[in-house]
Amino acid sequence: MATSAEWHEAYEKMSEASRNFSRAIKSVQEELEAVDWYNQRAEATGDEQLRRILEHNRDEEIEHAIMALEYLRRMNGVFDRNMRTYLFTTGDITEIEEEAERENPVGEGGSG
Repeated sequence: MATSAEWHEAYEKMSEASRNFSRAIKSVQEELEAVDWYNQRAEATGDEQLRRILEHNRDEEIEHAIMALEYLRRMNGVFDRNMRTYLFTTGDITEIEEEAERENPVGEGGSG
C-alpha cells in the first residue's frame, strides 16, 4: 500500500499513468542524487582503484537516469517538445529558448 510520504495526492484518485509518471520522476531524482554522491566520493578519495569503481558506479547511475528521462519523453508531450528543443544543441541555451518561443509562442503549443 502506498504511504503518504510517497504521494502528495490520494493514491486511489490518480490514474496508473499518473502514478507511473511520478515513479519515473522520482527515479530520475534518485539516480541524479546517486550520481552526485558517487562523483563526490570519487573526487575525494586518494585510492585510485576505489576512484575507478566509484566513477563506474556514477556512470551506471547516469545511464539509469537517462533511461527514465527517455520514458518520460515518450509518455509526455511537453517533455518530448522540450527535449527536442534543447538537447544535443550547441548554441547558447537561453538563445535557443528565445528562438523556440518566437517560433511557438505560449498558447500556441510553445514550450514556455
